[in-house]
Amino acid sequence: MSGRLLTIGDIHGYTAALDAVVTAADIQPEDTLVALGDYIDRGPDSKGTIQYLIDLSKRCRLIPILGNHDQMALAMGVMGPGAMDDWLKFGGDATLRSYGCKSPGDFPVEHIDFLAECLDYYETEKYFFVHASYQEDLPLAEQTPDILRWDTLRRRVPGPHCSGKTAIVGHTAQPDGEIVDIGHLICIDTWIYGEGRLTLMDVNSRELWQADKTGKLRGK
Repeated sequence: MSGRLLTIGDIHGYTAALDAVVTAADIQPEDTLVALGDYIDRGPDSKGTIQYLIDLSKRCRLIPILGNHDQMALAMGVMGPGAMDDWLKFGGDATLRSYGCKSPGDFPVEHIDFLAECLDYYETEKYFFVHASYQEDLPLAEQTPDILRWDTLRRRVPGPHCSGKTAIVGHTAQPDGEIVDIGHLICIDTWIYGEGRLTLMDVNSRELWQADKTGKLRGK
């Protein structure tokens, strides 16, 4: 693989922060950027975030993982009205305001296609990437969607995976705005939708770029 291996945590509709870290990292066409999911909900600009990622996929090798919030939006077309109520409570109301519509079925087709084509996981020789968590003794292809997208490190911190690879995850927001690195697992959801920041990381060098909701870079 040529170029850098990069990853970015849960964005939640904060496009200004997304643009700030992508610009600061100076992402190049040969770079691979793994996005860990939860592109929408809670923040003010879910529509802008999805469009930004679609455009970014033409500038580098973007690998989008499906998050639980993204999954909820996709599920609206196949689940009952109660599912909509649940989604709205999880921040879907902000997403609908962003799109100016009443249902995810009214999103631009290109945006629905982007979410529908997101992966359950991605792996390289040394690392694997999932939105939320994993079961240590199961190959990635056998993991359940509930574990991959909904499990939380607050409930259970998994041990080393049977593959021997290092896990890169999001989903469990860190209130102090700092990544968690315990060796076999790194969590980079640094609570952009709260009082934290958005994190983009060079996986091999561990260099970080972080920005708050307004797009102000950490340390700048």
